[in-house]
Amino acid sequence: MKNKKPILEKISPQFGSSIYIANHKGNKMEKFPFWHFHPEIELVYVYKGQGKRHIGNHISYFNNSQLVLIGSNLAHNGFTDRLTKYGSETLIQFKPDFLGKDFFNLPEMQSINKLIHRSKNGLLFGVKTKDKIGKKIKRLHNKSDFKRVTGLLDILYFLSRAKDYTVLNSNGFNFDYGPVDSKKIDTIYKFVNDNFQEHIPLETVASKVNMTVPAFCRYLKKVSGKTFTKIVNEYRIVHATKLLTESEMAITEICYECGFNNFSHFNKQFQIVTGKNPSVYRKQIESIT
Repeated sequence: MKNKKPILEKISPQFGSSIYIANHKGNKMEKFPFWHFHPEIELVYVYKGQGKRHIGNHISYFNNSQLVLIGSNLAHNGFTDRLTKYGSETLIQFKPDFLGKDFFNLPEMQSINKLIHRSKNGLLFGVKTKDKIGKKIKRLHNKSDFKRVTGLLDILYFLSRAKDYTVLNSNGFNFDYGPVDSKKIDTIYKFVNDNFQEHIPLETVASKVNMTVPAFCRYLKKVSGKTFTKIVNEYRIVHATKLLTESEMAITEICYECGFNNFSHFNKQFQIVTGKNPSVYRKQIESIT
């Protein structure tokens, strides 16, 4: 379990719906929490329960309740142990373009558009906002199809105006690549996800999408804004944060386990992605737990 890589989760709303909504109560977990990401935006309102937040490279703990908005393709763990005997939550998932690719670019939608952009780093809302909007989130599951859409827009608008929020993954990353050739980019990211612990020659990954190396590099930079090396390093560092948190491996072991072959380079990349070195990161997590 400690070496598990982030998995691309496929989310399927009910037939005839573009929004996935679920209410979980008590111990009725549909699946065991796991390290994953998905293109859907996820709004989680836990109104009873306690557990751990692991979103990107951010880790913290909550007690009793929380309201979190997780942006597209931001790696996160299910909130482990959040559903205790009396735990309850509402989960809402939807694609950023579920109302059309240009809907949130409308002038009237600018505040929600900015909220969606901020959510790429994960947002934790304060008690004031959580208490005011929580009931609307819980009731959304029981609304008709049309009122689900208008109800979700109402919730998002309220959250977009909220000031009491914390950015959880401010120095982190996500796997977001925008509205492009999803099959091609999925192939690239899946290959990186399966092989980031090893050296990946550019020729090898470029061949997976039938491209020359120069064409591949230009394509990836255009659709992701990142070089291939940066993408691989981000995968490695997020995997390192998981190992630092959930294992007792030495930091030097973690360096090589994540695919780095130089400890100094590992420390430098870890600092770039998380804003701190691995030793400080682990100590902060230990102080929290």
